[in-house]
Amino acid sequence: MSDENGSLILEPIGVAHSPFDKREGTPIQGAFAPDAEGTIEIYERFAEGLADLNGFSHIWLLYHFHLSNEYKLRVVPFMDVRERGLFSTRAPRRPNPIGLSLVRLLRVEGSVLHVAGIDVVDGTPVLDIKPYYPAIDSRPDARCGWLDEVDAETQRRRSRADKRFIE
Repeated sequence: MSDENGSLILEPIGVAHSPFDKREGTPIQGAFAPDAEGTIEIYERFAEGLADLNGFSHIWLLYHFHLSNEYKLRVVPFMDVRERGLFSTRAPRRPNPIGLSLVRLLRVEGSVLHVAGIDVVDGTPVLDIKPYYPAIDSRPDARCGWLDEVDAETQRRRSRADKRFIE
């Protein structure tokens, strides 16, 4: 929605609950913590929108990086030691602090989604949920720019948040 001045207004539809109580130590992507379980509590007024979601194995979560503040347009991303342009990274400190995570949907119980592979700080406001659809979401021929040069060992070692995105 927009207000009369054209400003964007987003209303959270729920809140994420995870085992991570601070930014430091939170996985940078759910793929690095596939067994990390959490819940997404959907506010009652939006619960009807969860109908038919139970049949999906994965969902996209869009959320507000509520602990982020100021941003820089050049950052040293988790997966590298070189400075990169912000928009070529998934750094959480952004002009519009919106996060995107792919999580495994374990089950839906009323207005609560049980998920695995969660990579957000407990209490993160959830903005939207979309089903993962392999036929349109998967691109086997996709290129990953500078990330194609980062080896698996470096990715494994750097898979948890550190102080660079907290300061």
